[in-house]
Amino acid sequence: MAFFAVCMISDSAQAQMDQADMVRVYRWLNVKDNNYVTLAEGEIQEGQLLQWKYKDKTFMFFAYKTPGPDRVAVYRWTNPLTSDQISVAEDEYTDADMQQKGYTLKSLQFYAPIRRDKNHLAIYNWYRSKTKDWVTIPEFGDTDKYIDKGYKMKTFQYYGIIRSDIEQ
Repeated sequence: MAFFAVCMISDSAQAQMDQADMVRVYRWLNVKDNNYVTLAEGEIQEGQLLQWKYKDKTFMFFAYKTPGPDRVAVYRWTNPLTSDQISVAEDEYTDADMQQKGYTLKSLQFYAPIRRDKNHLAIYNWYRSKTKDWVTIPEFGDTDKYIDKGYKMKTFQYYGIIRSDIEQ
């Protein structure tokens, strides 16, 4: 009986440690520029985003705040000419490639798993060439809506985490 209690306490402590290292990731739409941005919770204050005409805040998945085994760093890049922002996994593109495409202001957002697990879902970047906009879409996202808007070039990036025990 004591062994069972120790196992339960250990599992509970591990779950709490995992929760402390987790961050919610959202997608926002900028209605002025008609493009999307993927942001970790607290990355930019919500009031500031609303002032900048962002709306349609949509929870997508959880990610990690810290590096670890089988995790990749995800960075946000901004293109000042197109007002586009893209989230890019480390080594998905080189810094030189991003700069050549006009992106600057690289900033770390979160760390994402690189291997599928029972509570992971694939995360893709979709591209719309007409407006040079990227959008992050989970594998179970409303892809028909984005296809209708002209998004194509679906590219796998990493995995997001769905955790029902902390999705509140």
